[in-house]
Amino acid sequence: MTKISIIIPVLNEANYIGELLKHIETHSSSKNISDIIVVDGGSTDGTKEIVKSFEKIVLSSSEKGRAKQMNLGAKTSKAGVLYFLHADAHPPKDFDHLILKELSKGNEAGCFRMQFDSKHWWLRLASWFTQFNIRPCRGGDQSQFITRELFTDIGGYDEDYVIYEDNILINELYARKQFVVINSKIRTSARQYKKVGVWKLQYHFWSIYVKRWFGASADDIYTYYKKHIR
Repeated sequence: MTKISIIIPVLNEANYIGELLKHIETHSSSKNISDIIVVDGGSTDGTKEIVKSFEKIVLSSSEKGRAKQMNLGAKTSKAGVLYFLHADAHPPKDFDHLILKELSKGNEAGCFRMQFDSKHWWLRLASWFTQFNIRPCRGGDQSQFITRELFTDIGGYDEDYVIYEDNILINELYARKQFVVINSKIRTSARQYKKVGVWKLQYHFWSIYVKRWFGASADDIYTYYKKHIR
């Protein structure tokens, strides 16, 4: 039977990780989940203690950096299907069944459409666009499922990228015509938009996307991110 390994990279996510782990328990079937691995990048806020309070969750430690953390989680996971999930995103009810259904159709990778936890009209519109299977509408906040075989063939997440690592993997999947969007909503926190400002953050995200399109390096993108967003 095909099963799923859930991999969650964290760094100081004490305000979110406990709620997510409870959400996973109540919105999926244990028979479909091989293991849930939380990979910590050096939290100092109590994140690790919260994870340890859940008996069946595997807690791993890694160097800081989501790409490194997710690659480590993939290496230590057991299932043939990997599901990468951010700590502040809640997948839909029966998400495990929905992923396995797509796999049975021959779809080896994909994500859910997204809904921000915000009533801001632009974020609602941006969420609406994620139902379409086109490259500009993709991002790591929508989560990512992928077969282990395909993930290994691509080489996993590119650890040169401190940010934008999700998009680099997604680029590879679209190039291979291996991407499906499941028409159920994952609810994602708009906390960064609230912190930075909706229009300011959106402008900088677009700038990063365009810079990468024109060949900006991983270091160039991270330098821009540190200057304008971090």
